[in-house]
Amino acid sequence: MIILASQSASRRAMLDAAGIGFQAMPAHIDERAIEAQLADHATADVALALAKAKASALSGSHPGQLILGSDSLVVVEGRRFDKPANRGQAAEHLRFFAGKTMQLHSAAALVRDDAVLWDHAAMASLVVRDLSEGFIADYLDAEWPAVSQCVGVFRIEAMGVQLFERIEGDQFTVLGMPLIPVLSALRDFGELAA
Repeated sequence: MIILASQSASRRAMLDAAGIGFQAMPAHIDERAIEAQLADHATADVALALAKAKASALSGSHPGQLILGSDSLVVVEGRRFDKPANRGQAAEHLRFFAGKTMQLHSAAALVRDDAVLWDHAAMASLVVRDLSEGFIADYLDAEWPAVSQCVGVFRIEAMGVQLFERIEGDQFTVLGMPLIPVLSALRDFGELAA
């Protein structure tokens, strides 16, 4: 059994659906501080650093355990976005995203005994359709506060799918974790049957 260094509902659902035995635990790290330190790095590198930091934060207190960390970041027109702090900021994000292409970077890392054994980052491009003020209000009435925990202000498995005209990239990356490479790595480390 692995430890998932996350309380993300979508990451837990992905592992559950794939039949992976895991225990989910929150990793208490200062994500904004890590992002600030790496402000001039590529977004994929920042997502990887966050995934590693989450897994590493739990590693010391769980000797011998394989710990999976994961993180996602959104970039639109060169600007990196975090989870919205409040509903007003969520509406601002959606207004900014409208008619633009969102790049969603999802990363994962496996750590055991403070050693990073594996990491991987993937990107999906999501073309956001034009969004009216009425749609944004109705959308947030239906999806807030659930999307307060979602970078990009959407849950693709829910009403968030209505934000987009086109998506390029695999569904797992969009959901927040590059699951296919994670499963391959878990097989390599003997956590899953080959």
